[in-house]
Amino acid sequence: MNKLLDQFKFLNPKDPGMWPALPKLLALLATLAALVAAGYVADWQGQIDEIAAGAEQEIKLKDEYKNKKQLAVNLDLYRQQLREIDTSFGALLKQLPNKSQMDALLVDINQAGLGRGLQFELFRPAAQETIKDFYAELPVSVRVTGSYHDMGQFASDIAQLSRIVTLNDIHVSPTSKGPNVLAMDTSAKTFRYLDEEELAKKRKAARKPAPRKQ
Repeated sequence: MNKLLDQFKFLNPKDPGMWPALPKLLALLATLAALVAAGYVADWQGQIDEIAAGAEQEIKLKDEYKNKKQLAVNLDLYRQQLREIDTSFGALLKQLPNKSQMDALLVDINQAGLGRGLQFELFRPAAQETIKDFYAELPVSVRVTGSYHDMGQFASDIAQLSRIVTLNDIHVSPTSKGPNVLAMDTSAKTFRYLDEEELAKKRKAARKPAPRKQ
């Protein structure tokens, strides 16, 4: 050990060619390690980062491929579901009357009550419709009097109309007309779909820029 340590004594850094074998070997290894470290920092690190980024991109592309392949495999099923949705939507749309059919629908509501022996004390459509995305709502304030059973049958008849009508905010109270005579206050909402002209006006109004604030 002492002989090995003696080789590191009195080394002349200006003349490494005269060093003993062991110090030369260690100096060579240190130089190689320094070169490897410098190469890693200067060039290899960037390449390693690119490889890592490429691996992440490969995983992402594989996932996208699997998702698109799954969509392609189920494309016929999605098309069938879309056709079923279109059919269902069309069936629902047919339950919405157009503007010319609204009066007939109001008559149907009135007749449904009279047919059950109810007396109308109030039947007042709202002065203005509420415009939605592709349809309009028209609330009708209704007050009828009669038996509880007849009111239940009236509500059932309304639900079975060919057009969509909903009874909202139902309130039943006793009257002075007799122990079995009740009064029912409700808001019957009827709906109709907007025609092409109304939809065009709605789209035009939506595109119109809002007025600037002063």
